[in-house]
Amino acid sequence: MLYAATIFLSAFLLFEVQPMIGKIILPWFGGSASVWSTCLLFFQASLVAGYLYAHFSTRYLKPRQQALLHVALLTVSIALLPILPSPDWKPAHPGDPSGRILMLLAATIGLPYVLLSTTSPLLQAWYVAAKPGAVPYRLFALSNLGSLLALFSFPLLVEPLAATHTQAYGWSGIYVLFVVLCAVLAWNARNHTTAGEPSSVGDAPRWELQALWIALAACGSALLLSVTTHLSTNVAPIPLLWVATLGIYLASFIICFEREKFYHRAIFLPLLVTTLGAAAYALYYSKGNLAIKWSVPTFVATLFICCMACHGELVRLKPDPRHLTSFYLMVAVGGALGGLFVAVGAPHLFDTYAELPLSLVACAALIAIVLWVAPGNWPRRFVLLTVRIAMIVFTAALAIYIGYQKHLDDQRFERSVRNYYGVLRVYDFEDNASQTGSRRLIHGTINHGTQLTAPEDRDTSTSYYGPKSGVGRAIRYFDEQRPGIRVGVIGLGAGVTAAYGRRGDFFRFYEINPLDLSIATTWFTFLKDCKADHQVLLGDARLTLEREPSQQFDVLAVDAFSSDAIPVHLLTREAFLLYFRHLNRGGILAVHVSNRYLALEPVVARNALDLGKVAIEVNDDGEDEDYLSESDWVLVSSDRAPFTSNLLRGPGIKPAKPRPGFRAWTDDYSNLIQILK
Repeated sequence: MLYAATIFLSAFLLFEVQPMIGKIILPWFGGSASVWSTCLLFFQASLVAGYLYAHFSTRYLKPRQQALLHVALLTVSIALLPILPSPDWKPAHPGDPSGRILMLLAATIGLPYVLLSTTSPLLQAWYVAAKPGAVPYRLFALSNLGSLLALFSFPLLVEPLAATHTQAYGWSGIYVLFVVLCAVLAWNARNHTTAGEPSSVGDAPRWELQALWIALAACGSALLLSVTTHLSTNVAPIPLLWVATLGIYLASFIICFEREKFYHRAIFLPLLVTTLGAAAYALYYSKGNLAIKWSVPTFVATLFICCMACHGELVRLKPDPRHLTSFYLMVAVGGALGGLFVAVGAPHLFDTYAELPLSLVACAALIAIVLWVAPGNWPRRFVLLTVRIAMIVFTAALAIYIGYQKHLDDQRFERSVRNYYGVLRVYDFEDNASQTGSRRLIHGTINHGTQLTAPEDRDTSTSYYGPKSGVGRAIRYFDEQRPGIRVGVIGLGAGVTAAYGRRGDFFRFYEINPLDLSIATTWFTFLKDCKADHQVLLGDARLTLEREPSQQFDVLAVDAFSSDAIPVHLLTREAFLLYFRHLNRGGILAVHVSNRYLALEPVVARNALDLGKVAIEVNDDGEDEDYLSESDWVLVSSDRAPFTSNLLRGPGIKPAKPRPGFRAWTDDYSNLIQILK
């Protein structure tokens, strides 16, 4: 029971800290979905380090040496508590922050996380040594159960009820309890002979088998990260989605390692073919804009079935318990390689989100390979041959379909580029009877700015920024009041708001993504043609604004989106206090809240109420012209006078009221479950 309790507690802590620390540092690095992918890469690399430690200590150290070393490391790790990262890690310059994130995590939770990672394989080895002949693999299922409970407790209990500082201190206190339990077991293990692996080369698992362990684990990991990136980019980079996909991934481990019979090829291979086909279709349906009620279930189901197939085959190929540490090590190495491919390789290798379609094809191909290399027991040879051929044909058909659809998708765009912050693509629409000729900037699957291609119309304000939009009305209001206004815009996009600039005005844009600035200045002419004095500052807007003196803006527009996801740290009470420091006394804060999945109006309205501001909602149906988009803005001001103007009154405009009982968002607290549409 003590082995089980310690393994369960270590797994719980291991996966409770992942969304916790990810949420704490997310605002520091622009709120991008890639922050979580980088965090997952660190967690997987730490798992490899932990499993390496478990493998080599059980193989090369005597029991007493193992115990003394482990107790010493556990004691040292307590000195690193509590697990609150220093604000000094906030980036000072724009660019890819993945290296800084990895160093931050290593300095903050590195040693505790590695020691938690060692617990499952190390204690299983000690358990086998203490009880010769025992089968320890069910302890691995128990470990994953602890991980699963931790993951789902975070968005459902921990995040809604506790601030991040409270979470960090609570986690640190429970970690001390784990240290005590693990130290007791380590001390007891000093008198046992651990189940080290035999030195006989012939007795070791074949290299082909070890390669399959790595490949199966890597495929599951790559699918986890690529599906999470896909959903986070197009819905929101939030712990809720991180937890859902990571929970599905862990659930497959639990099911497969608890009972080998739970994975039945006759059930899961047909399901694998079905879900892979559905996911491939969903990727390209309606230009990638599948409704959320179909998108999330489709990709989550695909992730689960694919992981069941990968991990089910992994369990079928597991070795004798004497080799369990090398088995777990290979699984961890595979997981890290899959994470490395998605988090680090993909942004540099591809100009689109190619990792998800590639992972889908790789999963089908890998299962086809396993059916040939390690077929297992089949009732008849003819059945096995039929399944093998069918899997090969399906894999080829899936690869051809995805390749063809990707080719068609790529053909639609004039330009496609990618970096840490996502994929930016330029798309041209021809001028014809049904539409006005235009060029659009697409981030992920969402339009981030439109420019009319006719030379005489290219300074026209379009998409979400038309004359009747919230930001359009706010700028026009001050244009009528006086010459020479000051406008700040968080989020550059195609630079459409620059179309409002007049001689004597000043426009300042804050943009985190260097590629966006490159696209806006080479493929669009809003900035080039802007009559106002203007400049673009690269870097996270909040960090930049914190370092600047008050800019005394008349209008400050918050329009920073990553595909359809708005960075949460730009909507907190502290962020609003910062914004109003940069607005003049009667200035207007214009917050763009158009979103397919999240109702952001209550967040803005609550901040306005708490800060004693006046707020209105402005809905523009965008029906006046085909190049205008429906948009929702919330305008907030310290002065009621602007909202008495005819420009800011009328149809589509109403007071912004917070929901009863809605808890304000702060840098220490946010809860996206409460605003899901």
